[in-house]
Amino acid sequence: MKRGCEALLTKRRAFFSLGILFFCLLFTKDVWAAPLIPNINIGIGTADNPQQVASTLQVMAVLTILSIAPSILIMTTSFVRIVVVMGFLRNALSTQNVPPNQIVIALSLFMTFYIMAPYWGQANENGVQPYLAGQITQEEALTNTMAPLREFMFKQTRESDLALFVNLSQAERPASQDDVSTMTLIPAYIISELKTAFQIGFMIYIPFIVIDMIVASTLMSMGMMMLPPVMISLPFKILLFVMVDGWHLLIKSLIVSFK
Repeated sequence: MKRGCEALLTKRRAFFSLGILFFCLLFTKDVWAAPLIPNINIGIGTADNPQQVASTLQVMAVLTILSIAPSILIMTTSFVRIVVVMGFLRNALSTQNVPPNQIVIALSLFMTFYIMAPYWGQANENGVQPYLAGQITQEEALTNTMAPLREFMFKQTRESDLALFVNLSQAERPASQDDVSTMTLIPAYIISELKTAFQIGFMIYIPFIVIDMIVASTLMSMGMMMLPPVMISLPFKILLFVMVDGWHLLIKSLIVSFK
């Protein structure tokens, strides 16, 4: 009984304290007048000269490029081939969501950083840093920055895919790689990467399909047709992949395929 009275008094004190705090917040003007949360305003005004308009358009262009930066990373790097091959591997193993999507994307990104590091280093050294130092113009910086990336894409792009987009654009036949526009090179590079990734995926599927066929035929011969073959073949697939050091072979093959 005594403990119950003490608990009731504690609750009453707590409610009384909350009431006093609410009263102070409600009727104290200084509290409301204090700048608790910063405020940011973005307005549109009238330009005084054409230079201000050009600067505004440049800022908008930079913000647009930053918003599509992930897409640019996917389109112009080795990420396409790597992530597609990882998806084929997961489907061939029949492990559904193992490894999870977060791990697949993270591994693909770090492998992309590893493969593209030399090209990004050249772009930074020849394009970004000279422009920040005021040694070259904006157009020269853009050209010097894209040059290593274009070199990488040309190495991985098939001539037939490049010719397809050149013909579809109804442009003149380029005499050299410098005459090929980047907007023509990027889609040609993407479909070339998809074809290469599908070829690698086909090679990955072959040993696992053999295991599925052996397990399925064994279960049928034993009269166990109601038992899903995938349930039995999955441990053997994982065992085979571990015994041959599959991750080592796959990552090594992917990296070597870009050289």
